[in-house]
Amino acid sequence: MEPILIVGIIIFTGFAAGELCAYFGLPKVTGYILAGLLLNPDVTHFIPKSFVAHTTLVTNIALSFITFSVGGTLFFPKIRSMGKSILLITLLEAEFAFLFVVFSFILLGPLVISGPKFTFVSFFIPLSLLLASLASPTDPSATLAVEHEYHAKGEVTSTIMGVAAFDDILGIINYSVAVSIAGICIFHQPMDIHSFASPLIKISGSIVLGGLFGVVLNIFTKIFDKRTEGELITLIIGLLALCFGLSEVLGLDKLLPTMTMGIIVANYNIKRKNIFKILERYTEELIFVLFFTISAMHLNFSVLISNYLLILIFVVFRTMGKFSGTILGGKISKASLSVQKYTAFGLIPQGGIVIGLALIIKQNAAFASISDIILNVIIGATIVHEIIGPVISKFALKKAGEIILNQKG
Repeated sequence: MEPILIVGIIIFTGFAAGELCAYFGLPKVTGYILAGLLLNPDVTHFIPKSFVAHTTLVTNIALSFITFSVGGTLFFPKIRSMGKSILLITLLEAEFAFLFVVFSFILLGPLVISGPKFTFVSFFIPLSLLLASLASPTDPSATLAVEHEYHAKGEVTSTIMGVAAFDDILGIINYSVAVSIAGICIFHQPMDIHSFASPLIKISGSIVLGGLFGVVLNIFTKIFDKRTEGELITLIIGLLALCFGLSEVLGLDKLLPTMTMGIIVANYNIKRKNIFKILERYTEELIFVLFFTISAMHLNFSVLISNYLLILIFVVFRTMGKFSGTILGGKISKASLSVQKYTAFGLIPQGGIVIGLALIIKQNAAFASISDIILNVIIGATIVHEIIGPVISKFALKKAGEIILNQKG
């Protein structure tokens, strides 16, 4: 089948499913995901797996746009008044998710997985640590899609986007520390300063790279003050692709640079409102259709069957950690009751960065005995999170009174 025909099928099917869901009062992003499940090669055998395997370029471009838009929500004057609550909620929800998952797998793992080779120190502790490190990050894409579709505005929306942007940093730190400790458990490797310095260098480098590209975009938009919207979109696409690509070449985090770029533009570009409105008006719908539909086409349904108990443990205890950490952080920081009650709902969606980290674990020969389980659990949990995420995000924002009630309701 011609690739251009497949692209047309993906876009049209995703768009049609999104409109159908919107008609029935569901978020459009739910329709995009359902369209991807329908087009999944394991379900209909209509689109070849070879095509799906070569969609990384499209999903990476989409991710760069999404993370840039997320960064654009972090307008310093807007979040300064609630900065304390965002930081406390981020710290507690991310670390509580880590702790809840690590202890649940240490306690319940031996009851679910059995075998003579599965020793407590060399198998269950590393497995628990690495899975727990992947519980912290949040994928804000689904919540961002719901926010824009329903024009949601308010402190719950701002808190969700702020926390979702910050907890990736804690997730990377948790991951790097977990990898070091897991290596010690498996091979009795010594823990050195480099094990802890590496994630800090990675994070710092990512922020510097994104900051530089944000400054470059600000300079260009000032120089080309009278350019058309089409030229501005072209400039943004080019710089986002360069930023995302360089982060891969330099071995940095893929999401933090473009997110930082969005933060710089949102806070130091006099045309910030115009830039993000142009992207929302002309590119956002297409980006969301492609990203969520193609992501769902990558999911492996056999994972849900073979590892359903481990997936259930991960989803349940990660959710408990997110909710308890958010509520406690909200109470300590004296956030509003709405923030305490509804923020955690928007922090459930997961995907993107955690799948990438799981694939990195898979590539590490040191974790050969546990990497397949980790990858399967994460992909299975992603299926659950990406299906229920948009629905519960809409529920929370509506309950918080931050969705403009209209014909989409």
